[in-house]
Amino acid sequence: MSGRTRLAGLDGLRGIAAVFVVLHHCRLFSYPGFPADNGPWWLSFLLYGHLAVVVFIVLSGFSLAVAPARRDWQLGRLRTFLRRRAWRILPAYWAALVFSFLVARLLVTETPGVVPTGKSLLVYGILVQDAVSAPSPNSAFWSIAVEAQLYLLFPLLLLLRRRVGATILVACVLAGVVLVQVLSGHVPMFAALLYLTPEFAVLFALGAVTAGIRHPSRMPWPWLALAGGAGIAGLIAALGPVRTVGNYFWIDLLAAFPTAALLAGIAQGRPAWLVRMLDSAPLRFLGTCSYSLYLVHVPIVAVVSRLLLGPHVSAGTPAFLLTTAIAAPVAVLFARAFAAVFELPFHRHRSAPALLAAVRAKLHVHPGTGTDEPSA
Repeated sequence: MSGRTRLAGLDGLRGIAAVFVVLHHCRLFSYPGFPADNGPWWLSFLLYGHLAVVVFIVLSGFSLAVAPARRDWQLGRLRTFLRRRAWRILPAYWAALVFSFLVARLLVTETPGVVPTGKSLLVYGILVQDAVSAPSPNSAFWSIAVEAQLYLLFPLLLLLRRRVGATILVACVLAGVVLVQVLSGHVPMFAALLYLTPEFAVLFALGAVTAGIRHPSRMPWPWLALAGGAGIAGLIAALGPVRTVGNYFWIDLLAAFPTAALLAGIAQGRPAWLVRMLDSAPLRFLGTCSYSLYLVHVPIVAVVSRLLLGPHVSAGTPAFLLTTAIAAPVAVLFARAFAAVFELPFHRHRSAPALLAAVRAKLHVHPGTGTDEPSA
């Protein structure tokens, strides 16, 4: 999000979600048997890293819709929007894809026996991994394809928001997605659609319409978020991890609403203590590299867990604590350096000419001379 439309707290929320996914994978590498809970009870919550992706998707719809919401839900030129989205996400994603591929081929694979191939580079490179099977170079990449597909849906969501309003829009998307799920056992085409994670369309749409809640109101958004989150936590505890993971379709839909309520509250500065915490310097730092952290952390955790610690530390709590203590800070620092090269420049400079001009200015090289001169 640009500085002009930046809302305090959102970067911190991204950072927390990204770190949660890192800890989730540290746990998976340390306690085999997922989705069964083979670890201590106090680490059970880390089984549900998938729910951090729910936060990412709702937050993505919200962030993208903030500017259009201020323009009566007008997107602007479709080609410009798609070009900017590609420019924003693809360089870092492609660089992380190459990094993950090289780690898996040269050092260690995330899943023993699953080695990415040239087909993996092609399938993942063009973002069709949720539709075409190929050995995964990085298990975190599944959601990037879904998000890219949601970008294609975004202009239609804005059009429907203008024409039919927020409630009908969300109701229609929800009804369509639930219909796909209900009929998936009888219609092969609908069963195939489940691989595209269609419930995320509801999450994305709900996040987008929430961006239209601009003015303070009496609606107790923080309390609604807290009550909804507590209800989902209770449901997960009652279901247990195996049934929860097996029913992520419905859990995702339920989790979308308290997440949207939380964003509505944060957008209005409520509760103030939470917004201040989320906008603190450490969490803003994590937020600035959260996308890169999400992209690159799995190979780092794999190297630490399987290559560095695996021969010396047996699976279990010692492995988790050591993996977390080493992999988490290394992943954050690596992600920050990675973002400085492959993400943030593409965020600050919205076109290739602008980026090249910035690089030349940084290097003090004047176009056409090829010589180093002091910048003006």
